[in-house]
Amino acid sequence: MGDLKEKLNLLPDNPGVYVMLDKDGVVIYVGKARVLKNRVRQYFHASAKPEKVASMVEHIDDFYYIITQTEIDALALENNLIKKYKPKYNILLKDDKTYPYIKVHTKEEFPRVSITRKIKKDGKYFGPFMGGVRCGDILDIIGSVYNVRTCSTAIGEKPKKPCLAYHLGRCLAPCAHTCTKEEYDERVKAVLSFLDGNYESAEKILHEKMLRFAENEEFELAMEYREKLNMLSKLKLKRITSLNRALNADIISLKTNYIYSAVNVLVTRSGIMQGSSNFALEDSSFTEADALTSFIIQYYANHELPDEIITESCCEKALLERYFSEKFGKKVDIVLAKQGVKKQLLEMAQKNAAEYLSKSIDKIKHKNDMTKDACQRLKDILGLKKYPKRMECYDISNISGVDKVGSMVVFIDGEADKSSYRRFKIKTVEGANDYASHQEMMRRRLAKLGTDEEERFPKPDLIIIDGGKGQLSAIKEIFDGAGITDIELISLAEREEEVFTLWSNESIRIDHRDYVLKMLQRIRDEAHRFAITYFRSLHSKRNLASVLQEINGIGKKKRMALMAKFGTIDKIMNASVKELAQADGIGEELAKKIYTYFKEQI
Repeated sequence: MGDLKEKLNLLPDNPGVYVMLDKDGVVIYVGKARVLKNRVRQYFHASAKPEKVASMVEHIDDFYYIITQTEIDALALENNLIKKYKPKYNILLKDDKTYPYIKVHTKEEFPRVSITRKIKKDGKYFGPFMGGVRCGDILDIIGSVYNVRTCSTAIGEKPKKPCLAYHLGRCLAPCAHTCTKEEYDERVKAVLSFLDGNYESAEKILHEKMLRFAENEEFELAMEYREKLNMLSKLKLKRITSLNRALNADIISLKTNYIYSAVNVLVTRSGIMQGSSNFALEDSSFTEADALTSFIIQYYANHELPDEIITESCCEKALLERYFSEKFGKKVDIVLAKQGVKKQLLEMAQKNAAEYLSKSIDKIKHKNDMTKDACQRLKDILGLKKYPKRMECYDISNISGVDKVGSMVVFIDGEADKSSYRRFKIKTVEGANDYASHQEMMRRRLAKLGTDEEERFPKPDLIIIDGGKGQLSAIKEIFDGAGITDIELISLAEREEEVFTLWSNESIRIDHRDYVLKMLQRIRDEAHRFAITYFRSLHSKRNLASVLQEINGIGKKKRMALMAKFGTIDKIMNASVKELAQADGIGEELAKKIYTYFKEQI
C-alpha cells in the first residue's frame, strides 16, 4: 500500500482515464475523471462503500493513468479501454443484440432498399424494428407498392435485361432503362414518406390490389395482400396517439441494488413505439451516474443515435451531449423528463427495469457460477499461475484430409467473445495429420505476439486444445520452439472428459456436476462447432463450383452469383426456377436450364 500512497500523492489535476490492476497485472477496472487526483483518491478513503466497490478496492494492487485534453476525450478513451480489456468490475454489454434496420441507399443515383444491422453514414436508416415486425415484410410491401429496387446490380449506360422482379411488377428496373430518373426519384420519395410512418397511401394501394385479385378469382394473391395489410395494421397499432409524430427518442432507465443492475431501453421512432430491450448488468461503478453514462456510451457504439435520449436526472447530461456532438457529429438532446408524456414514458421504462432486475438476480448469480467463479475455481483445481481471464480453445476439422480448417474461440471471464473468434485454412499439411495441423495453426497464432497485431490478438492466459496427450505434446513443441513460458496450456479429451496438463503425467478428472467442467466443455464444444461450420462452408462451396462447371452457360461470374445467393449445392438443387432467376445475371431461361440439369442429372 506504501507504493500506492506515493502514486496517489503524485496524481495530477488534469482530466483523464485511470486503470486499476490486480496483483497479477490484470486490468480489473477502467474509469474516467474530470480531475484525476480527486477521483482516484476517493477509492482509498476510509468511508463506507457499496459492496462491489469495496470488493474491487480490496483487489487493487496498482494503477496507472492517462491524461487527456478534455473530459470528452477521457470518456471516449474509457470506452475503448473497456472494450479492449473487458475489466471484471466494469459494466459490459456482452453479445449485445442489434436489431435490424431498413436502409435506403440515398447516396446511389438510383437508391435501393436493403436490410442491415450495421449503421454507417452512407444512407438513411429506419428502425430499429422489433416486437413482431419483420423487416422482410416491410421490404415486401415496398416492392409491391413502390417498385423500388432491392438488388445491388450496377446501373450503367448500356441497358441490362430486366430481371424477374420487373416482370412481377416489383421493380421499375432502372438497370434496363425502363423508367426515367425523375420517375424513380418520385417512388423513392414515397418510400421515405412511408418509412417515416405515413402509411395511408400504401394501405390504399394494397387494398385496391387485394380487391382486384379477389374479383379476378386469384385468391392466393388476394390472401398475400391481405397479409400485407395486416402487417400495416400492426405498425399503426404501435403509434402512441399522444406522441408527436416527429418524436425519435430512446427512453433509458437504470435500476440497481448496488450489486446488480438492470437497464430498460424503450425505442420510439416517428411517434411509434417500436419495442423495448432489457439488459442485466453487474454493476460496480462508483455512482449511478457512472453506470448509466457507461451504459449509454457502450450501447450507442452499436445502435443508431436518436434525436433525443429521455432518461433520469442522475445522467451526465452536458457531458453526453458534448460527446455525441464531437464524436458523432450529431446533436442529441438528453432530456431529464419531469412532466408530461415523456415523463410517463420514463416511468414505463423504470417499471420495466425494476421488474427485470427483480427477476434477473438469480439468473445473474447462476451465470457467475458458470463464468467468473468457474474461472477462479479452474485456477485453484489446476494450480494455474494466474486467473485465466482470456482463454483460447483450438480445434481441427476435415474429412480424409480434405478442406482442413482450424478454429480459435475466445472466452473472457468464462463468456464467449465472438468478435475475437478466428478461422484458419490449413495450408502446409498433407493428408489428415491432426497433430501437424494443430502445430501449423498454433505457429500462426503465436506469430502475432510481439507484433503490431497483438493489439487485435492479445496474449491469452490459458490455451485449451481439443484432444488428449498427443495433441498437448504437439503444441508443447511449438511453445518450446517459440520460447513461450507465460501462457499456460491444457487439453481436454472428449471421450472421458479428462484434463491433461504439462506439469503432470496423470490426467485430472473433474466431477461432471462441477461448473468448471461444464465451462470447459462449453468452450471445447464451441471450438468444435465453429470449426465444423467453417469446414462445411468451404466443402460445400468447393463442390458447388465443380458441379456448376458442368452446366453450359454458367461461367465463373454466374457461379459466384449463385454461390453468393444460395451458399450450398443442396439449396441450389432444391431451388425453384423463380428463386434461381433472382440470382444476379441468371435470367429465366438459364434458371430453367439449371433447374432441369439438377432434376435430370442428380
